[in-house]
Formats: sequence, structure tokens, C-alpha cells
Amino acid sequence: MRILKVISRLLDYPTEFLFSAQQEIMDVINESQEIGWMQQQDLKKLVIELTQSELLDIQEAYSAQFESGRSLSLWLFEHIHGESRDRGQAMVDLLNTYEAAGFVLEEKELPDYLPLYLEYLSTCAREKVCTGLVDIEHLLILLGSRLEERHSAYAACFRSLLQVAGRDAQEALAAQRKHIEEVQVDDSLEAIDAIWEEEAITFLNQQPQGSCQLGQISSKREQEVVPVHWVDFKCSTTKTFIKT
Repeated sequence: MRILKVISRLLDYPTEFLFSAQQEIMDVINESQEIGWMQQQDLKKLVIELTQSELLDIQEAYSAQFESGRSLSLWLFEHIHGESRDRGQAMVDLLNTYEAAGFVLEEKELPDYLPLYLEYLSTCAREKVCTGLVDIEHLLILLGSRLEERHSAYAACFRSLLQVAGRDAQEALAAQRKHIEEVQVDDSLEAIDAIWEEEAITFLNQQPQGSCQLGQISSKREQEVVPVHWVDFKCSTTKTFIKT
């Protein structure tokens, strides 16, 4: 599913690829039958916003938004198990899921990194895609709502993912905003230690007992970011995943 590849790339750390593949990204968005016209327009606005800025500027803005605290972390396990020991088994289970599909990680990247998880789902059948997105639906709603509260164009990615999963994105995000509008998110350095003590989020009525569902990990990305490897959408010789 090529639209998942596009969303994966938009949520990944910005590189020159955004500029060199802008038209191809736009074409994939326009041709996608998994999302509606409004979501297509919102994704294209994000692409335009990113490509009209200098690369260093959008990299700085990206890091400030997604890597300065836990509230908008793209490492999904950071939002579920906290410091629980279950996170280690969850990581192993997710790696096993990738390997069972015939893929292994090429880069030293954590498997719960959302862009990487979306790239994996983009290779799956539609039924598997929907199941995989529903598994993390509450996290998509949580992150999308927080981005909408900040008036971030990146919220379009999460609305689109919810729509691919068969959910009413506007309704889901509106309900979540009502839940969090009284919560003051503190991303200051002084608050980081306290943030890890937050209650873990669960979903699908499952307990984090090392299942293959996504759990939490507290480690942060290395200071020097290693982005997901991408080439064009038609063929690839260098990928984050290598077919075994």
C-alpha cells in the first residue's frame, strides 16, 4: 500500500528525499483510494509546507516537535509500558513479526519506530494493514489529537492512518481532544524525569504481558539520527527492510 510508504516517509526525519521525490509523493497521494479527498489535500499541504522550507529548518522543527519529550514520541512503546520489563519482550515479539514476514532490519533502529512499522505494513495485504493499524489505534488518536492541539500539519498523517484503518478520524480525534484539553503537556527538560512515571496506556483490552502487540520502551533515538532508508516507490535496492 503505497500511501503508507508516503506517510512513513513524511513522519520520518526529513532528508533531501522530500525535495527530490516531491512530485512522486504528490502523485501517490492523488492516486490513493484508501483516503478521501480532504485527507489527500491535507497531506499535500504538509508536503508543500515541508518542501518550501530549508532542510535544516524543517529538521530543527521536526526534532523540536517529535524528539523533545515523550508526549509526541514516534517510538510507540514509549506510550504503553513505561519502564516495565514487558517492553523487552514486546520488542522481541515485534522483531519476530517482521522476520516472519520475510524481513530483517537493516539499520540499527528500534522496531517500534512508527515510520518503520508503517513501512512494514505497506508490504502487507489490506486485511493485515487494517489489523496492524487498529492495534495502535489509540496511539494514533492520542498523537493526532496532540498534534491538532498544536495546529501541526503533521496531524494529517494520523487522520489519514485512521481513515485507512476504517475509522472516522474527525470523530475519534474530537473525542480525544475533549479528554486531553484540560491536560497541560510539559515538554521541558525539568519535566522529563517525571514524565516517565506516567501511567501506562493500554488498548484492545489487553494487558502488557509480552504479547506481540505494541508495548513501550523508554530509550530515545541516538543524537545522530539514522533515518529510514528510502529510494523511489517503484523499485528499491536499498531499503530499511531486506527481503530474506
